Amino acid sequence: MSEPRKLEVLRAIVEDYVHSREPVGSKALVERHHLGVSSATIRNDMAALEDEGLITAPHTSAGRIPTDKGYRLFVDRISAVKPLSPAERRAIQALLEGSEDLDDVLDRTVRLLAQLTNQVAVVQYPLLSRARVRHIEFVLLAPRKVLAVLIADTGKVEQRVIDVGQDLGDETLAELRGVFLGRLGGTPLSLLPQTLPDVVDSTAPARRGAAQALARGLEALAASSREERMVMAGTANLARSNVDFPLSIGPVLEALEEQVVMLRLLSDMAEDPRGVTVSIGRENPYDGLSEASVVATGYGPDATAKVGILGPTRMDYPTTMAAVRAVARYLSRILGP
Repeated sequence: MSEPRKLEVLRAIVEDYVHSREPVGSKALVERHHLGVSSATIRNDMAALEDEGLITAPHTSAGRIPTDKGYRLFVDRISAVKPLSPAERRAIQALLEGSEDLDDVLDRTVRLLAQLTNQVAVVQYPLLSRARVRHIEFVLLAPRKVLAVLIADTGKVEQRVIDVGQDLGDETLAELRGVFLGRLGGTPLSLLPQTLPDVVDSTAPARRGAAQALARGLEALAASSREERMVMAGTANLARSNVDFPLSIGPVLEALEEQVVMLRLLSDMAEDPRGVTVSIGRENPYDGLSEASVVATGYGPDATAKVGILGPTRMDYPTTMAAVRAVARYLSRILGP
């Protein structure tokens, strides 16, 4: 069996099984695909693929389905991720460019990706340990109550009400804001604890108590921004794919509910030269995802946060990879500097 024909037969089996959910036989391959050989030759080719562990018989029928190893070979031989159609690209652009608020953008992202792929879409919040201060705003709510707003260059906005311990006027608060923003603009959030004491020391003695209270509030906001979080959509799609999880769909739902599992999996996925990484079945380190695949890629200025989908191993990998990559590129464009 020649290597090109082996790959062609495997490709045909994967595509037919993804489309039909039914085991694929040699007769169907001959009828649906122009492979240029007889049904008997295809049966021999399928036997060779089965010996290599690339396909298997789910029961005693003549049909075969791909194994995790077969899906892996199929995915690895996708030479390039195909582009989305112009209509799909316009839909992504129209939806994602409708908001600049990070929470809203990420919520729109997962809903759109779940709709495009009919899978569960997940996106990590940007890893704000590398984020920098874009803007600081202080709003006087009462003589001693100040709303502190911290905006990172990723678009993330954190805010909290701070009791500054002394009466302040709008003019005094504006001066303090100028000092904090002037000294902290562009500073990594991770360095705020080391930088804030110097900012407080640079303020006038009469305002140092208020400056100290504001500094404590900003430090708390920066700490909360660095918590790893994710948002997801499309869990209902798993119910429609229940037949693709013959053991149980429960462990997959548990992995999604335990966000730390998905966050760790996304963070540990290595980069792929095509820009989209695929983890198939038992390649996933969490046993509960042994019947699932994860397709993900990085986004944002440093591409450290991930966006992707989770679904059954029986999925349309080329189309899914294209959708994930396209959405990540638009997301990066929106959140970029």
